[in-house]
Amino acid sequence: MEQNDKKNYSSALYTLITVFFFWGFLAASNGIFIPFCKTHFHLTQFESQLIDFTFYGGYFIGSLILYFASQASKVDIMNKLGYKNGIILGLVISALGALGMIPAVATGSFGFILAVFFIIAVGFSLQQTAANPFVVALGPAETGSNRLNFAGSINNIGALLGPIVVSVVLFGSASAKAAASEVKISSINNLYYMLAALFIAVAIFFWFSNLPKVTSDEKMESSSKANKPLFIIFIAFLLILAADPLSLAIHIPSQYFVYASLAIIIFTLVGTIFAAKKSKEGWGAMQYPQLILGMIAIFTYVGTEVTLQSNMGSLLKTPEFGSFNESDIAPYISLYWGSLMIGRFAGSIDAFNLSKTTKYILYIIVPFVAFGLVLFANVVSGVNVSNLYTYAICVSVLIVAFFIGQQKPTRTLSVLGLLGVIFVLIGLFTTGRVATFAFISGGLCCSIMWPSIFALSITGLGKYTSQGSAFLIMMILGGSIIPPLQGKIADGSNDIIKGMSGIHFSYIVPAIGFAYLAYFAWKVSRELRSQGIDLDHVEAKGGH
Repeated sequence: MEQNDKKNYSSALYTLITVFFFWGFLAASNGIFIPFCKTHFHLTQFESQLIDFTFYGGYFIGSLILYFASQASKVDIMNKLGYKNGIILGLVISALGALGMIPAVATGSFGFILAVFFIIAVGFSLQQTAANPFVVALGPAETGSNRLNFAGSINNIGALLGPIVVSVVLFGSASAKAAASEVKISSINNLYYMLAALFIAVAIFFWFSNLPKVTSDEKMESSSKANKPLFIIFIAFLLILAADPLSLAIHIPSQYFVYASLAIIIFTLVGTIFAAKKSKEGWGAMQYPQLILGMIAIFTYVGTEVTLQSNMGSLLKTPEFGSFNESDIAPYISLYWGSLMIGRFAGSIDAFNLSKTTKYILYIIVPFVAFGLVLFANVVSGVNVSNLYTYAICVSVLIVAFFIGQQKPTRTLSVLGLLGVIFVLIGLFTTGRVATFAFISGGLCCSIMWPSIFALSITGLGKYTSQGSAFLIMMILGGSIIPPLQGKIADGSNDIIKGMSGIHFSYIVPAIGFAYLAYFAWKVSRELRSQGIDLDHVEAKGGH
């Protein structure tokens, strides 16, 4: 669709990016809500991570339902519905979920609360499926990545504010903190009343907004053979939820079911590469090895990004990390999500038509300006941020990594993957503030991985690009599987290394995740070169 009115472009874009804020706000606030629920409901670390399981699982299930319904009807349902209507429907579903949190909290049932998180996330899944291509369509194709980066920065602002706002709602301002034992879970009601009202208000605003009608003319490609691995992955997803009940029923330790879930997903995707090599017919986008490797990479990336902060609340409560109260964790969770914002702000510099010298100067200045914004957001809430100043050293390391990566997807991904391994290993072999900042620095490494992985994964797919993109979005599932996996390791690994708590040792999980992402950069570059694709002209697009 062609749009000539630049003013309408801008107003439509500004309307659209409001949903990006919600995604970041709620996802990041889980870092505060998880340790709070763990204390309130007396949960194990694995059980507390079921919040992430249901939240990110909602994204996966929503995408999967949409995919199978479209395959069965041979109609692209989202395209027929329209991106605008898709977003409105997603907002209404999320609003119903937010309102459902009120009776869920009243019953005191953790299972009910998980179900509500799932409903909110299904709504988010619809919003995300519609909003990303909508943003790209609101203007010239060559500047689509710029608009996605801008929308991604709004997502980061939501992620920065989420932990701060939720902490204030639960515990009060920094100058008048309530003790964790005095806080009632009903304190969260006001937040969800506010979110429900905002979801409805934005849905109404979208309904009456003069947004352009955007549809795709691409013919939907059939991929009947892809249905089987996707169904197997769905079963593996359910295995996480059934881990504890199955353990009680057949007397096998529950962590084995969690490990089996991850193994089934990985081996299913790897097996698809070999099956598609024998016969490409019927596999659709899955016939391309770079896509399957990328699906595993997106799964790993999202899981690593989420699990670093989701388990951090419990980590900071341990003696070797400072014995923090739940009410004092928010600045560190906020700094983690702020780290993604720092990297993405710096990563967007190359999208502007600036001289090389100007870009180099901005690569140095912009990360520190973004770091200042993170500190300022915490200061406004009454937090003393003086103990966060030394994190500037980690920001400096990221700047060096940017210069080494030179905005090339494979090089950038390799450098950040290896740097992530180094940061997490430093965190594993130290304690206190050094280890805390090392783990938080994982956010700096994750910051611009998504566009690099996405670009490399869909390169060379041709007419299957749209379908490949949908498969990659499904792999947000990693945020549902990997945090509970780390939770199980945390609950059962107290005796593996003497003197190291289970939650500390469990950070071996993101170390392995970063190692795979570095491997992916090397492996996919070989695969693309074998297809005659020039990697120097692969453009990183979008953001997550």
